[in-house]
Amino acid sequence: MYNILKAAHSGWAYLLLLVLVIATVNALIGLFGKREFGNRDFSFALIGLIVTHIQLLIGLVLWALSPYSSALFSNTSEVMATPALRLLALEHPLMMIIAVALLTIGYSKHKKKIVSNGKFKMLAIFYSLAFIVVLSRLPWSQWM
Repeated sequence: MYNILKAAHSGWAYLLLLVLVIATVNALIGLFGKREFGNRDFSFALIGLIVTHIQLLIGLVLWALSPYSSALFSNTSEVMATPALRLLALEHPLMMIIAVALLTIGYSKHKKKIVSNGKFKMLAIFYSLAFIVVLSRLPWSQWM
């Protein structure tokens, strides 16, 4: 079960990065290009939100089943002293939760805006921040 979830989580991460790039770039282009907010823009933002929430759910189940979470609770000082273990046991999960929270906040705030510029601004700010957070704590050495 653990290996299946790990493969799903890693594979879904490629889709997540692609969708986040598209949604973030679309929001930035819409903001700086002074475009009208349309159905396509809404779809990009929504798909980005859905894909990241699915990834979060897979990741939380994977983390609960992983040896990293059990090591974190049984031998905290060793995990915290080892950067690679700390990344997988603590930093990556917490930062991904923060990234999903940023995406959710940005998506919610954009729906409350009336004008297109305000919608694009909310999406551009929060999706860009979330994308930076995701890139900052990916376990690149294990993932690629």
